[in-house]
Amino acid sequence: MNRRRRDWRGWMFVGPFVVVFVLVLIVPLIYSLVESMFQYQAFFGTNKFIGADNYVKLFHDELFWAGLGRVALILVVQVPIMLGIAMLVALAIDSGRLHGSDFFRISVYLPYLIPTVVAALMWGFLYGTNYGLVSQINDAFGWHLNPFSPDWILVSIGNVITWTYIGYNMLIFYSSLRTIDTSVYEAAVLDGANEWQIVKSIKIPHMSGSIAITVIFSIIGTFQLFNEPSIMQRMAPSVITNSFTPNLYAYNLSFSSGQQGYAAALAIVMGVITVVIAYTVQLRGMRVDD
Repeated sequence: MNRRRRDWRGWMFVGPFVVVFVLVLIVPLIYSLVESMFQYQAFFGTNKFIGADNYVKLFHDELFWAGLGRVALILVVQVPIMLGIAMLVALAIDSGRLHGSDFFRISVYLPYLIPTVVAALMWGFLYGTNYGLVSQINDAFGWHLNPFSPDWILVSIGNVITWTYIGYNMLIFYSSLRTIDTSVYEAAVLDGANEWQIVKSIKIPHMSGSIAITVIFSIIGTFQLFNEPSIMQRMAPSVITNSFTPNLYAYNLSFSSGQQGYAAALAIVMGVITVVIAYTVQLRGMRVDD
């Protein structure tokens, strides 16, 4: 009886989380999976069961693969740059040689507190060729730089993402550096290690877990890219199309085209891709730690 009572007491603590987890994640996931096997018939106002046809159609959809290629390019190019800058900032603050480090840390973190919609609008106005900073630079130097052109749009969106999330990743790296025992640094100095050797042999290896976490978070965030292209689409409608990213494509399929089943299939596939890549990175990070 005592054992059963203890078990029930445990469920009393876990129960609220389990209920929220089931309602927020499990139920919507099952609903999306079921929805992806149906096709809405507007003429009859009913759903028709089509099995895996939506998935077959998706794998032959050039718009989907083009959008996936864009976010993959952002992931491969922008994420290393963002994490590299965040790591350099964290190392600079942790070195103790940066004057006004507290103010600098807050300044770098501040953009993360700005909603992504506001950040996209702000940078959108800065990118404008008829007004804002880019327009003034073009007038001053006689350039014709257009951040909304097809050649520059991914760079423009990547810049917004980098500016927003450098501070967030910097704080993770900095928190990891602060857990290093000062005696380790003292022993390294006594052995004749210089600053670069301390960074290379002590600080960076100690941040391996934080690096894995930030990479996983960045992978998830990149594949969920929606706010920045959605806001900037109004400023460059001919460049940022309705299928510019997979999430933007799924949104327009569901709410503009009435293809909820196809949008659900797209979301399921993107979820699987994200989980597989993130899990692979996690396993690699665990092997490095071992």
